[in-house]
Amino acid sequence: MITRRMLGAATLAMPALAQPASAQVRNLTVASLLAADKPETLVWTHIRDLLAQRLPGRFNFRIVPNAPLGGEREVGARLRLGSVQGSLMTLAALSGWVAETQVVEMPFVFRDRAHLNRVLAGPVGDDLRAKLTEQRFIPLGFVTYGARQLLTKEPVQRPEGVRGRRIRVIQSPLHTELWRSYGALPTPIPIPETYNALRSGVVDMMDLTVPATFGFRLHEVVPCITETAHIWAAGIVAVSQTFWRTLNAEEQRIFAEATAEGARHFDALILQEETTSLDAMRTQGARVFAAEDIAAWQAGARNVWTSMAPRLGGMARIEAMAGA
Repeated sequence: MITRRMLGAATLAMPALAQPASAQVRNLTVASLLAADKPETLVWTHIRDLLAQRLPGRFNFRIVPNAPLGGEREVGARLRLGSVQGSLMTLAALSGWVAETQVVEMPFVFRDRAHLNRVLAGPVGDDLRAKLTEQRFIPLGFVTYGARQLLTKEPVQRPEGVRGRRIRVIQSPLHTELWRSYGALPTPIPIPETYNALRSGVVDMMDLTVPATFGFRLHEVVPCITETAHIWAAGIVAVSQTFWRTLNAEEQRIFAEATAEGARHFDALILQEETTSLDAMRTQGARVFAAEDIAAWQAGARNVWTSMAPRLGGMARIEAMAGA
């Protein structure tokens, strides 16, 4: 999801005096966590192809799938240093640099994808873009991954079912607090290492969106999917500040426009993947369950609202997002 404000802000991120010769070829290494046929990678092939049409010969993309450059935290660090020039990253993974990204990860705030997109298109999104830019990320568009669901080895439909169990979480204070509020034992593990951690019993369960669950083959080790939809996951299509400053104003504008189309392409692909991934996992033995006692799930989430609110702009801000 890209707005005109995002295109304008991104273009203004480079000082006019630093503009290079327009004919220079720029090399980009782009990191993707998933395979070449997954939306997380296809977003970049789409952007690459658009730029080849609109600025032929200006960009040389090296798109690296399947996470050989590390998980999101490692890729984020590389992006800030400029050794990786582009990636698609979840806002949750960026919380180590910009704690405020957690505000859109608040559990049981968003009703659906459209609700999340409305909030990101307004002042909350503007604030996050500004803070990410301060940390040397150039956010060129928001994307929506879908709802995070609970993944377990045996059916767990009520919050008491996670009590005392080890759950893999991303490296985010919010996610840690959420599962601790239900009595679980949160264990941060990078996503590329999660399959083996689940298979070996280091952790018992985790949460993730349906397309990513299928993409990482996690249904093979946690085949029970409980549709809690407790967090709607968002991300950014980002490039490094170092790379962005090598572009002149025209190149920035066209790159940002291509990225806008790429982000819309990603959102469309993810919608398709939600259905096809769930169908495929079911044929391979996964089982899907409805969450029970939603009030209890929401009560645990409300504890997280209260504890995190002082760090994320106050309870009024969270409640305003919930009512948007």
